[in-house]
Amino acid sequence: MRINCAKDVVVGNIFYDPAAPKKSANLSINADLLQQAKQLNINLSQTLEQHLAEIVRQAQRSRWLAENQHALEDYNCRIDTHGTFSDGLRRF
Repeated sequence: MRINCAKDVVVGNIFYDPAAPKKSANLSINADLLQQAKQLNINLSQTLEQHLAEIVRQAQRSRWLAENQHALEDYNCRIDTHGTFSDGLRRF
């Protein structure tokens, strides 16, 4: 199987410990946005954690792809040249 682009590479789903203790942090938030979020009963901590986890996952994925770009290119070159071990065995 040839790897064509970044979306073909899956990096682990678990990248932080959700059971780790909470730690307080000071943040500056747009006052109007904060007021609207409070009126809508949006849990700021939970929302921030969810979005921050996604941003961290994307950043880790990008870093992994950059660190492994050479290996992915070598793999694709080898597959283009020699095929996969099961090319002669598959029936599909």
